[in-house]
Amino acid sequence: MLEDDEDLRSILCELLSLSGAEQTVSAGSLAELQRQRVEALGCGLAILDINLGAGVPSGLDAYRWLRDNGFAGRSVFLTGHARAHPLVREALELAHVQVLSKPIESRLLLSLLGGGSHGTGAS
Repeated sequence: MLEDDEDLRSILCELLSLSGAEQTVSAGSLAELQRQRVEALGCGLAILDINLGAGVPSGLDAYRWLRDNGFAGRSVFLTGHARAHPLVREALELAHVQVLSKPIESRLLLSLLGGGSHGTGAS
């Protein structure tokens, strides 16, 4: 789970863990994600906040880093921005990803686990 809002990140990771995710990787920035490289790349689902703040790498940068380093899992972007935002538009153009609006319903978040208990996070 890559999310710059620490409270939201904590809640979402806890919900995923309680719902059967084998592991969660929690990061507030691309640098934090990179420090957890092995764990992140081993996850089956990457949930990435698109916009992590001005002047810092975005969730799209994290997505590219994951892919460049062999991440083979599914990727889902979360955003609180309108679909017209440049980063959101860029994410919508990517193949094989989902873009979901925040706040995300817990039912929808849990459906991302796909019924299996695979690792999730940012990775």
